[in-house]
Amino acid sequence: MTPSWRKPAGMLLILLLIAVWCVLIVSLSGTVGGWHWLLQLVFYIVTGIVWITPLKPLLRWMETGRWR
Repeated sequence: MTPSWRKPAGMLLILLLIAVWCVLIVSLSGTVGGWHWLLQLVFYIVTGIVWITPLKPLLRWMETGRWR
């Protein structure tokens, strides 16, 4: 069995996704910091969960080579 290049490439894509998402959310911190603490809590909970959404097709591609 030959090793697949998809797993290292997928791992790098996951790390890139996390880095881009963090930069995006941190860039909004000035605006979000002025909100009521309860709205901030909801914002950070939602954005903390949403970044996981694109991982399912990416992980599937890493394993099978198919997006769908």
